[in-house]
Amino acid sequence: MKEIGHWIDGKLVAGNSGRFANVFNPATGEVQAKVALASTEELDAAIASAAKAQVAWGATNPQRRARVMMALVGLINRDMDKLAEALSSEHGKTFPDAKGDVQRGLEVIEFCIGAPQMLKGEFTDSAGPGIDMYSMRQPLGVVAGITPFNFPAMIPLWKMGPALSSGNAMILKPSERDPSVPLMLAALCKEAGLPDGVLQVVNGDKEAVDGILNSPVVQAVGFVGSTPIAQYIYERAAATGKRAQCFGGAKNHMIIMPDADMDQAADALVGAGFGAAGERCMAISVAVPVGEGTAEALRERLIPKIEKLKIGPWTAGDDVDFGPVVTAAAKANILRLVETGVQQGAELVVDGRDFRLQGYEDGFFVGAHLFDHVTPDMDIYKTEIFGPVLSMVRAQDYEEAINLAISHEYGNGTAIFTRDGDTARDFANRINIGMVGINVPIPVPLAYHTFGGWKKSGFGDLNQHGPDGFRFYTRTKTITARWPSGIKEGAALNFKAMD
Repeated sequence: MKEIGHWIDGKLVAGNSGRFANVFNPATGEVQAKVALASTEELDAAIASAAKAQVAWGATNPQRRARVMMALVGLINRDMDKLAEALSSEHGKTFPDAKGDVQRGLEVIEFCIGAPQMLKGEFTDSAGPGIDMYSMRQPLGVVAGITPFNFPAMIPLWKMGPALSSGNAMILKPSERDPSVPLMLAALCKEAGLPDGVLQVVNGDKEAVDGILNSPVVQAVGFVGSTPIAQYIYERAAATGKRAQCFGGAKNHMIIMPDADMDQAADALVGAGFGAAGERCMAISVAVPVGEGTAEALRERLIPKIEKLKIGPWTAGDDVDFGPVVTAAAKANILRLVETGVQQGAELVVDGRDFRLQGYEDGFFVGAHLFDHVTPDMDIYKTEIFGPVLSMVRAQDYEEAINLAISHEYGNGTAIFTRDGDTARDFANRINIGMVGINVPIPVPLAYHTFGGWKKSGFGDLNQHGPDGFRFYTRTKTITARWPSGIKEGAALNFKAMD
């Protein structure tokens, strides 16, 4: 049985805690590897090593650090297929979707080539008599990234890029469910010229997470995962004086107005609701058609599209629309929530509960589901299902529709489909959600903008990637300088001394 360890000081090392977790092939249900779970002692040693390596890396000028990012871009492009294959084999998502996972992470690394520009401070000449003022952005030191199973390439790259190019050392704790790709990315960082020790990849579970939170050396923590854990990490980080950006769950609504192109809206819902088997924090899981006529027209188009979706292993290539979910426990939870929806009175229009794939009966496959006549008091509306389940909540008018999204506890992403500019503008201005799409179902911003949710979808003041990524991983120092010439005699006893 293959054993997966850690990336410490520029090389792969075996774990020595004696604890392991299974890494499954989601298509077959078989255990394909065991990943070591780090002890607190192993983690502390990695953190201490990172702290030593960070001193020289932080003193390296931003342009040279940016060259490492530039080299990394080329290496990721070179190994794109290898990364995607490893990702698909452990996560289960289709090969094209896996390549998209790598690509969206790569775009953040491309943005980080501009680190010298992002790290520039400000300067004011002659702020007072003989006085200049300037600021500089400096790295925090050792920082940590705790990343989820559903994007094992993209989210680690979102964390690594701004953190490393800002001059920090990073402890990356990826998901133990699909650990291979983060280790492959660490090896590519070394090949790109990143000094040993600056990036440490430590696999683990709650013991490793708590070790990061308890460490006085780690200055910041970035997390993506479920809301309860995001809130736990945010509160613990704050209690120990760490900077934190923690992103949690979602229940993303898409409002369909009567004037929308119904075929376009239906296609968007199928792609956004069922891509990656619904295991995306930006997946659309709630469709809100406005008016009964809109609901009937949308339903009529959705049913045949959903019923035609092809489900299978990633090895089937382009013939598959989505693959299995990541674990048997995830499958069981999805099906449990589907049963709850039926019991609470929702109409199960497309029923995927009995889906079986010949030859892959033990895999973690879940059929596509469509609910109609879902109401806000139902569990399938309130809970993030994280599977191939789309719910229709009918609204009588625009105000009812927008208030559904406004009043939900999650605020990650949302979308509206309409031809009316006034409605779209009103929606964008009023909605209390972090990322908004107008005729765009999954409004994930490009790397030079920022990604982050509101309400219980996000904890912390700064978001991921874009300028916020550099702000999060640096602190600003402001210098006020006066040189001997032009200094007047006498003590200054008030703030007007610089006038």
